[in-house]
Amino acid sequence: MKLMTKNPVSVSDINVTIQADEAKAISPDLFGIFFEDINYAADGGLYAELIQNRSFEYSSQDHPDWNFFTAWELLQDGGSCRLALESESPIHPNNPHYLVLELEGGTCALKNGGFAGIALQAGESYDVSLYARTLAGDIDGLKVRLEGRLGENLGEVALGRPNAEWQKYTATIQATGQDTFARFILFIEGAGTLALDSFSLFPQKTFHNRPNGLRADLAQVIADLEPKFIRFPGGCLVHGDGLENMYRWKDTIGPIEHRREQPNIWNYHQSVGLGYFEYFQFCEDIGAKPIPVVPAGVCCPNTGAKYTGRWEEGQEGLPMDDMPDYVQEVLDLIEWANGDPTTTWGAKRAEAGHPEPFGLEYLGLGNEDRITPVFVERFKMIYEAVKAAYPEIKVIGTVGPRPSGFDYEEGWKVAREFDLEMVDEHGYKDPEWFWENLERFDSYDRSSPAVYLGEFAAHDMGRKNTLRSALAEAAYMASFERNGDIVQLASYAPLLAKNKYTQWIPDLIYFDNVRITPSINYYVQQLFSLNAGDRYLSTDIASGDAGDKLTLSCVQDSDSGDIILKLISRADEPLNVSIKLTGLESIQAIAQCTVLTGDPLADNPFNNAFRDELDTLPQTMEIQVSDSFVYAMPAHSLSVIRIKSQGSERQ
Repeated sequence: MKLMTKNPVSVSDINVTIQADEAKAISPDLFGIFFEDINYAADGGLYAELIQNRSFEYSSQDHPDWNFFTAWELLQDGGSCRLALESESPIHPNNPHYLVLELEGGTCALKNGGFAGIALQAGESYDVSLYARTLAGDIDGLKVRLEGRLGENLGEVALGRPNAEWQKYTATIQATGQDTFARFILFIEGAGTLALDSFSLFPQKTFHNRPNGLRADLAQVIADLEPKFIRFPGGCLVHGDGLENMYRWKDTIGPIEHRREQPNIWNYHQSVGLGYFEYFQFCEDIGAKPIPVVPAGVCCPNTGAKYTGRWEEGQEGLPMDDMPDYVQEVLDLIEWANGDPTTTWGAKRAEAGHPEPFGLEYLGLGNEDRITPVFVERFKMIYEAVKAAYPEIKVIGTVGPRPSGFDYEEGWKVAREFDLEMVDEHGYKDPEWFWENLERFDSYDRSSPAVYLGEFAAHDMGRKNTLRSALAEAAYMASFERNGDIVQLASYAPLLAKNKYTQWIPDLIYFDNVRITPSINYYVQQLFSLNAGDRYLSTDIASGDAGDKLTLSCVQDSDSGDIILKLISRADEPLNVSIKLTGLESIQAIAQCTVLTGDPLADNPFNNAFRDELDTLPQTMEIQVSDSFVYAMPAHSLSVIRIKSQGSERQ
């Protein structure tokens, strides 16, 4: 490996002293992720289902231009076919609508192009399923074909002859070719009336090969962050666009055809195929702690704002007569996650294939709510019930959408009054704000509730994912480590964004049906997560005129014994940093150093590039270190130096 032996010309000398024998314990769970179903993060994204509008539940409530037949097309060949939406005697009350076809003879077909195309991989197997029943006449049979964009047959299978009762038809197709814009076609022959519902085309190759699982490559990029926790399923999605649109966890478990779909507050649709079981399972698969967020008995303050323009005026509370049932719903969630299989809800988890408890520790209660009397009354009811039944659960409160202002101040008052374990702070600001607030948490009262930075991101000009924004976030995250006794959890937001289907930028990971482009900010999050510690080492910095251009933190990982130094510079010139380590018996002479640097306005735009083709990526090398050494730090950079003590083993 290349050794860094020469120093660049510096604009000033910076002296850093690290005292390894002066340390404080910090949160080992500090860096995680926040998943919200925004920017098509779930359906058409992380959730691996390839059929769009599979149960004909789309409507103009999802999007003004949508209806029950959106994403489908009716094809006819030598016959006549009419279609309608019906709701009498559905498969399940939670899935109330289904498609009815009246065929006068011959062949007709239904085509679905998925989410901006269906990406098929040659040789891979795909599970096909649908529900059907014959209402009248004689339907000769059903056949599914996967077609390429030019109409070529990439695999087909017969599903059989439907009868008078709802029946699930299943088969597997192995794709004979690769196509990014393939389509699913169901052929129907005969004369009669046929009901259809709950279509599915699912790759067998999912993340960890889970049935009804996650898109393997996208889930792996998330797993590569090695998050200590996952907060889900939102955000604003949780408390919903009106009380009827609140996210109710019970509607998202059980068989797919029994789940209740609903409009998404971000102007599309939630199939809830990615439901609570799948969220918890993903957490377990990547070793992350689950942090589900439930509504605090109120809907989003921005309810209806897209029509009225009156932001933060739409918060309503569930009627008080409904609150006892809702409180029980929250308690049932904890039993479902942690209860013995002999309990009512623990048994439902076991029936889904997970008899062991999920080990829930945290529960988010509310999100960016206005701290009104309506909110406080309902929050108190839920919180007191949870603590009475499950005192071990750490409840995370909310202090509004901003790092200051009325709701922030009132939220903190409520947190202190109820003696909450933790509150969820949010902050979207320009990069300069983050640099100006590096001492924000230094003065927080250590006897007050701990802090979870549930949503934060630096918004640069044009809301681009620039290196400048990523370094501002890195500087702020270094302050989290320095205050890791009070700042115990943190997650960037939002996580995912589908190219051409975004409602919010910037985001951490951009993707389409076949490509994934992590932002520069992704690599900052990854470097902090993979180089986290559980002890913060006392650090003293003395600098010349570059004092406001550089910040740092130093932690130790108790398991490996490694000392991990993170330095962040926004200086326009390289810096010489003199580093002195005290309180250590001995260290290895070669350390691993990873550097993220470049043009401060670089942004790794989504350009259909593979990850190793991106412009700005971390580079790892080896450098010589001792108990006193000089590090040549590039301009506009994050450097992570991992120093091993003698006898320690590399992770």
